Amino acid sequence: MNAELVVMAAGMGSRFGGLKQAAPIGPNGEMIIDLSVHDAKKAGFNKAIFIIRKEIEEDFRAACGKRIEKMIDVEYVFQEKDTLPEGYSLPEGRQKPWGTGHAILCAKDAVKNPFLIINADDYYGQSVYKTMYDYLVNNNEMCMAGYHLGNTLSDNGTVSRGVCRHEDGYLIDTTETHEIGKDTDIPLDTIVSMNMWGLDVGIFDCLEKEFKKFLDKNINEPKTEFYIAEAINARMKNEDKKLRILETKEQWYGVTYAADTEAVKKAIKELFDKGLYN
Repeated sequence: MNAELVVMAAGMGSRFGGLKQAAPIGPNGEMIIDLSVHDAKKAGFNKAIFIIRKEIEEDFRAACGKRIEKMIDVEYVFQEKDTLPEGYSLPEGRQKPWGTGHAILCAKDAVKNPFLIINADDYYGQSVYKTMYDYLVNNNEMCMAGYHLGNTLSDNGTVSRGVCRHEDGYLIDTTETHEIGKDTDIPLDTIVSMNMWGLDVGIFDCLEKEFKKFLDKNINEPKTEFYIAEAINARMKNEDKKLRILETKEQWYGVTYAADTEAVKKAIKELFDKGLYN
């Protein structure tokens, strides 16, 4: 059975300018996104769909697209802030797209099979791709990679995480929680979402409905975002769908802050030294 990789890359560079988040972090000039696609293809995924902004298309293709196109079948879709449902118009003051839920909705016409969502600038660990692929192609359920909070924190500032409530291995709901630092009171073994979701194409109808509800309430709020977790929560509630949490002890690595770069480079080199990418 085919399964596709959907990579959310529209926000690349937004934290500290340009495509610096696409800077090489591997010992041979590899980017995180190169390793992610490598791991996904090795696990069985047969296509990569990149969600980007039109304004970064040229830079993105030059920085990584041309190289990744040699590894796997690639398609590009665009997330723009004025990509809205019929009857809605872009409000004055909106400076960025509408969040992860909107990003996935922008990929509706490109996705044809069960699919895995990842962030472009997050390193998830090699084993989790195989776990997610096997579950996606063998079960008629949504799933997510459940990370331990302590394996996802930054030494250089606070982070936002989707904190999960769960029971018997299934998600109850996810709460987007902001400004989590190393000194957090939240237990470090708490399961959190790192936007690694396994979904089926049925999610798109739910996304369309929930995005309209979001716009009706928030369209004039310039910084609010529509998260994919909100649509998943709604689908579980309204359609009686279940979502399996596939717990992983993998260490997450990401460049949330520019100062994270050196630590990530060191960690990735250690993975190369262990032979994972040789």
